[in-house]
Formats: sequence, C-alpha cells, structure tokens
Amino acid sequence: MADVKLLGLWYSPYSNRVEWALKIKGKEYEYIEDDLHNKSPLLLELNPIHKKIPVLIHNGKPICESMVIVEYIDETFEGPPILPKDPYDRAIARFWAKFFAEKEPATGKSFFLKGEEQEKANEETYEMLKVLDNELKDKKFFVGDSFGFADIAANMMGLWVGVFEEASGVLLATREKFPNFCAWRDEYINCSQNKEYLPSRDELITYFKARFQATKSAA
Repeated sequence: MADVKLLGLWYSPYSNRVEWALKIKGKEYEYIEDDLHNKSPLLLELNPIHKKIPVLIHNGKPICESMVIVEYIDETFEGPPILPKDPYDRAIARFWAKFFAEKEPATGKSFFLKGEEQEKANEETYEMLKVLDNELKDKKFFVGDSFGFADIAANMMGLWVGVFEEASGVLLATREKFPNFCAWRDEYINCSQNKEYLPSRDELITYFKARFQATKSAA
C-alpha cells in the first residue's frame, strides 16, 4: 500500500498543483478521485474544516490546501527543489503564490456567474491581468531562471483560464490588451517541461463545455 495518497479531482487546477509536485519529486502515490457533488466520507473526515480537495495523506496523516501541500512535498521528499534555495527568491515565490490565492477566485466568477456579480469579477480579473502583464514582460518564469513554486501556483492562469475562455465563449485575456501575459501563457502550455505535468487541454475543454452548456440549459 502506498504511503502517499491524494484525494483530488482530475479537472481541478488545485489538485493538479499537488500531482505536479509529486511528479517533479518522482514520488509514487495512490490517486483517489473524489466527487464534490457527493463528497466522500473520507474527504469529510480528513478535511472537516473546508471539505475541499486536494488532500494529501502521508503515512496516514492528512495535509490540506494545495500550496501548503506543495511546500510539504518539497520539504519531505528527495528530488529536484520546487522552492528556490535563495531566501529572497523563496520569499518572492511565496508572494506570488499568495497573490494567486487572493486574486484567482474573481477569475472563476467571471466565467461562472452572471449579471452584476460577473461584472464586478471581470473588473477584478482585468486588474489582476494588468499586474501579471506588467510582471511578465521579458520574463519566462516568475522567479529566477527556472520553473518552480510560483509557476505551479500560476497553473490556473497558465492553462485553465484559456480552457474556460474556449469552453464558455467568454474572452478575458486578449493579446491586444495583455500581450505579455498571453505570450507567457502560450509558453506555459506548450513548453516540454510543462506538458508532461499538465492535464489534457482537449479533455478539459470537453468537460467544461458540457458544464457551461448544462448551466445555460438550466437557466
């Protein structure tokens, strides 16, 4: 029996962060798919506060919150480092992870809400994209010259936002308005270093197209 298990969802950017970190470390694990519409007793037992995936189980002990788990994986298992070794770079990487944690919820609302709530979310998302577009000018990674912690934290902006745009028909990040962000996003999903860790874009689009269509039909 594996000493590491992961409760997750295949289409979740937060679950993907944890899988990505485990794969970077070359750590074998047992993956357990959960259902947020019918949460398993195991999920409710292991994450009774937030009742959300992902949950990492290591030697029978649960760890929750995706980027907390990524740090735990980096500190616990041998393999290539995920957080930078330099203290300043490590602080900057954590800054960007916190930035995404605070700002990304508005991005999801831009696609899944309607009316005034959607308009407010759009404004917040545009402000976020302005910050990212400025930060990513002439940059391949968020911190230093190598892929790492902050880039894993950015996976929703790197892959999922483009998927949401194509699946819903709602376009937020245009090349005219945000050229640096769009160039970074293209590199993010196409570079060989990332492709082996990201889920299939086509499968995500198929899933979210059906989800957006179901929401539209219900309305």
